[in-house]
Amino acid sequence: MILWIILIPLIGAALNGLVFASGFWKKYLRGSEHTEKTVVSIVGCGVVLISALISSALFFKLLSMEPPRREIIQNLFEWIPSGSFTVSFELLLDTLSCVMALIITWVGFLIHVYSVGYMHHEKAYAKYFTYLNIFIFFMLTLVLGNSFPLMFVGWEGVGLASFLLIGFWYEKPENADAGRKAFIVNRIGDFGFILGIFLIFFVFDSVNYQEVFGRASDPAFMSAVPATVITVIALLLFVGAVGKSAQIPLYVWLPDAMAGPTPVSALIHAATMVTAGAYMIARCSVIYSQSPAAQMIVVTVAALTSFLAATIAITQNDIKKVLAYSTISQLGYMFMAIGVGAYTAGLFHLVTHAFFKALLFLGSGSVIHALSGEQDIRHMGGLRKFIPTTAITFFIGTLAIAGVPFFSGFFSKDGILGSVYERGYSIHWMIGLVTVILTALYMGRLYLLTFEGKSRVADKIRSHIHESPLTMTIPLMVLAFLAVVGGYMGVPEFIGELAGIHESNLFDKFVSSSITMDSFVPAGHHLLSHTTLLIFSIAAAAVGIAGACYLFYFRPSLPEKIASNKTIVPLYRGSLRKWYVDELYDYVFVQPFRYLSEQASKFDLRFIDGAVNGVAAVMKDMALTLQAAQSGLLRSYATLMGIGAFAILVFIIIWQSL
Repeated sequence: MILWIILIPLIGAALNGLVFASGFWKKYLRGSEHTEKTVVSIVGCGVVLISALISSALFFKLLSMEPPRREIIQNLFEWIPSGSFTVSFELLLDTLSCVMALIITWVGFLIHVYSVGYMHHEKAYAKYFTYLNIFIFFMLTLVLGNSFPLMFVGWEGVGLASFLLIGFWYEKPENADAGRKAFIVNRIGDFGFILGIFLIFFVFDSVNYQEVFGRASDPAFMSAVPATVITVIALLLFVGAVGKSAQIPLYVWLPDAMAGPTPVSALIHAATMVTAGAYMIARCSVIYSQSPAAQMIVVTVAALTSFLAATIAITQNDIKKVLAYSTISQLGYMFMAIGVGAYTAGLFHLVTHAFFKALLFLGSGSVIHALSGEQDIRHMGGLRKFIPTTAITFFIGTLAIAGVPFFSGFFSKDGILGSVYERGYSIHWMIGLVTVILTALYMGRLYLLTFEGKSRVADKIRSHIHESPLTMTIPLMVLAFLAVVGGYMGVPEFIGELAGIHESNLFDKFVSSSITMDSFVPAGHHLLSHTTLLIFSIAAAAVGIAGACYLFYFRPSLPEKIASNKTIVPLYRGSLRKWYVDELYDYVFVQPFRYLSEQASKFDLRFIDGAVNGVAAVMKDMALTLQAAQSGLLRSYATLMGIGAFAILVFIIIWQSL
């Protein structure tokens, strides 16, 4: 049954692509557009639902197995035979890949349903759902493959599908540019990833998970492997994760990916593509746990990414751009946990983030839908009374991501911060805590400027504001419910102890059977207890929310005054311009590459093409010269033959005399 989890979305993509997106339906069957969209919707959503149901059934199958061997391997055929080296097309369903499959299929299904309403008027409706199904197929291949090459196939396939979806409205140059930017930046990370796979094969003589991780766990085998080699492998894999999961310095593609339809933003930024890097590192936990240097680099890059993205999000005015930088920041939290060896804490935040971030992105799409395409929050305000369902669900998502107690983000984020501090990364913990304040501040700003206060909506749009259809609001309500209750399946142990709850962290107990946990030793005496850490985290969220309410609700004119302060102006402009990173990359990389390309083009025209054209010109001139000899006169030919014979005779005489 594991194969069908992957195969059914591919079948859906084939049906919608070959029958409807190709024009076969209209040209040969002469079907109506209404019927086409109905069938496309049923097929596109239905195949993902079937995959979700199969994943759920296999989840209960895993639950019935005795730990720690909770895994099912399906060997389909020999894929790459090369002498003694072979790679089988194997699928692996263990607790880690099962959790990922459940998130991809169920959240993906809700996004598909939402798309039915959001994209209803789109002409290329069938093509859109074809791309969505292809994306789901490759993402499932990535997480269910039982070898690095199969993971890489899904990895690259997801990149291709994201390129098609981000640039879906390619008629606009900026949209096409955004798709290309995402594709190119990801290729940089993928280059490091594939080098890591080559090095894994060189060291472990295999690319199968069981063989590689089994040998990596064997002290006798690892005693012959230099620690530097393991660190290099871990860092090369991390380069791939940096590109796919938008960490410093390869995060610049993700905000521009907002050019795609909003459901695409939710699919890419919430539960699927951007979390692939976190999944990959968690899958390779046995390698990372043996390289403290790599772990330090991972957690440092993650902390800086989380903080930097939060400082940018706080001044952005495009509702989707705020959420995009928020995604980068939250991914930083996941990598912070994974970097310190708290793999299950990072994966749990991956799960809760899928709930509340998909909710927030789809909620922003509902706002954009209600405002006829408007995305600037400066032209919103007071929308709660017009679109109450969207407002309430968006508010729940805001509380969840801000880390307000009893919402899902509170449990997962506190689990991460507690793990980071407990393992001795005090500076990184402080950065994470400051980022909590910033997160609550920019999300509070986003909600208040969008839904509360005085309406700033243009008059011509205000009369058309309406709540989204049920196909869009029902997924919002389901995700809002999960954003509230989803955190209770992974309540951190120390919070469970404080609340007197036994067996609190069920998520950790389920997923940990598929992860090689590091041998964590507490880093000396801790100044702060678990209770104190919890209070700090709650206080940080409260400070951020209180600051947002004061600045953007009670004193809405104050932010502009603060931004115009001479001391604050450089910081404000820097944040608004995204710290000029895009401009820096353009100056350092894009312009020199463009210049070299132009010079190479000139060299090609002058020398390469010039040489070819020159040879052709010489031959042409010779032909023109020689054609004069072809006069058609017999006496001319006789004269030339005589001259030739005389020349040959002279040559022979001279040759014989030498």
